[in-house]
Amino acid sequence: MNSFKNVLVLAPHTDDGEFGCGGSIAKFIERGSEVYYAAFSLCEESLPAGWPKDTLEKELVRATGVWGIEKSHLLTYRYPVRRFAEHRQNILEDLVALQRTLNPTLVFMPSFNDLHQDHHTIAMECMRAFKKTTILAYEMPWNNIDFSTQLFIKLEKRHVEIKVRALKEYKSQERRSYATERFVMSLAHTRGVSVDAEYAESFEVVRWVIN
Repeated sequence: MNSFKNVLVLAPHTDDGEFGCGGSIAKFIERGSEVYYAAFSLCEESLPAGWPKDTLEKELVRATGVWGIEKSHLLTYRYPVRRFAEHRQNILEDLVALQRTLNPTLVFMPSFNDLHQDHHTIAMECMRAFKKTTILAYEMPWNNIDFSTQLFIKLEKRHVEIKVRALKEYKSQERRSYATERFVMSLAHTRGVSVDAEYAESFEVVRWVIN
């Protein structure tokens, strides 16, 4: 992990990075990595009735603050939710700009097997923009029709607890069945059992670059 000094998390929607690799990000930050978080939609159309339009933007700032991510490392875009495919070229250009500006050594993205259309678009364009970079695809069981647990990052309880605290900042999303502390801790424990650890997160290896 110490070789990845510059880490980029690609989140199609505001809380995807927390769900997919929140514990790992806590560990990377703990070890001194620079972590950047790019959210491509603020999902204003998906908010429950009665919530202010800027709710998820504010929740994202608070959630990434739990990790200790600097505000200058938080990048937000306003692509319309569920319509990323219509903006594929613009998204690719944004990703290429991130590659040139940040030059990350590790990129986290959704799985190619993610059924959500926005997640799939980000995955495809990420592969194009960061084809010379190590890329790991994170797990979202409620969206993954298939997922290969090829790589595991072992975690301590404190890392998963930071992930849980970050997710709790998304008050507008509490209704979702997977947005519970019980589910998050259970999945991390399940993945940990696979590698003789108390907790872990698993990833698909999309690209692995050794210097």
